Amino acid sequence: MPYTGSTILRKTLTMVLAGGQGERLFPLTKLRTKPSVPFGGKYRIIDFTLSNCLNSGFRKIFVLTQYKSDSLNRHLYEAWSIFNPELGEFIYSIPPQFKTSNNWYLGTANAIHQNLNLLDDDSYEWLLVLSGDHIYKMDYLKMIQAHIEKKTQLSISCIQVPKSQASRFGVVQSDESLKINSFVEKPEKPPVIQGNENYSYVNMGIYVFNISAIKEVFAKTEKEKVSNLDFGKDIIPYMIKNNYDVHAYNFIDENKKDDPYWIDVGTLDSYYAASMDLIQVSPHFNLYDANWPLRTQQMQFPPAKTVSHEGERVGRAFNSLVSDGTIISGGLVERSIIGFNVRVNSYTYITDSIVFDNCNIGRHARVSRAIIDKNVTVPEGTEIGFNPKDDKKRFTVSDTGIVVIAKNYKFK
Repeated sequence: MPYTGSTILRKTLTMVLAGGQGERLFPLTKLRTKPSVPFGGKYRIIDFTLSNCLNSGFRKIFVLTQYKSDSLNRHLYEAWSIFNPELGEFIYSIPPQFKTSNNWYLGTANAIHQNLNLLDDDSYEWLLVLSGDHIYKMDYLKMIQAHIEKKTQLSISCIQVPKSQASRFGVVQSDESLKINSFVEKPEKPPVIQGNENYSYVNMGIYVFNISAIKEVFAKTEKEKVSNLDFGKDIIPYMIKNNYDVHAYNFIDENKKDDPYWIDVGTLDSYYAASMDLIQVSPHFNLYDANWPLRTQQMQFPPAKTVSHEGERVGRAFNSLVSDGTIISGGLVERSIIGFNVRVNSYTYITDSIVFDNCNIGRHARVSRAIIDKNVTVPEGTEIGFNPKDDKKRFTVSDTGIVVIAKNYKFK
């Protein structure tokens, strides 16, 4: 008898890996972990994975945290305390606790391994493992249904990417039934898809395990004294080599665009590019689909406001996202993303930029192609993004010239 959707939801445990340092996003990750970095004005990166869980019906969630987790823990409490334990729903933050050794989480698989006790509940049959730092829309229930129908032990969600980008990922090769027969982690020369030599088939870091299988694999690798720290480097190759049933799952995008959208905003430039996409007339990623709501903390600020005065002091925002509590008073904002409770003062000009919460941009300031983190006051008349030499003396500047000002930065 096939499993019903409600049975699958009851018997699936979700673990979200959210401990990434995000070193290439520094200084945005100076005081927070990568999944906690703001995105799109009002969201955090982890909100997209958790919204996928919510929209898919999964409400039994452990978030495995590690580096600089204060901001993330606070966000989980303030934005995601919506589950009812009396109904078997929960979202819990799980830091390293040295359960199996005196080590922090040493890799993606090790984070699960150190928390195997959480899988001991016999009511669970499947483990859904997700990354907390990717942006996409996906119905995980469809993936688990396919996993059950194929009677496989591990399903890996996969997507086609240009061969030129594939060396950043684990590259999969499979037969016509999608059974995986080869997996190479971050190869210099990525294998290509048969019949399509410009693309490779890559691992998205979204896994469905039979819980009995993952427990068995950890037990065997421990006994054989082989490395089992990382899914891509260790666990997946081990399972393929030892004839476990491992299948690919073709990513089904709930974003409903011509091209599937899945992105890892791992660098300052990729973060900036993904953010700027949101302000396009027809962005690749749709924030406004009522059928796939994106949840975050709803800050209790009044509506955004533009204020115009006499003469040239006209508060304007064009082709921009402006969050609640922000006042654009006699300044001009164009092609930018403005967070909560930002003050844009008279004669200020902000273009092609991202301004996080609680910033104050002084009169006559000019800001271009910049990311300004939270709680920064930009003094009157300051120019950012117009003089590369001066910017590099004070701030982080990305490979493509994006100026990044750290959280709580104090101008001298």
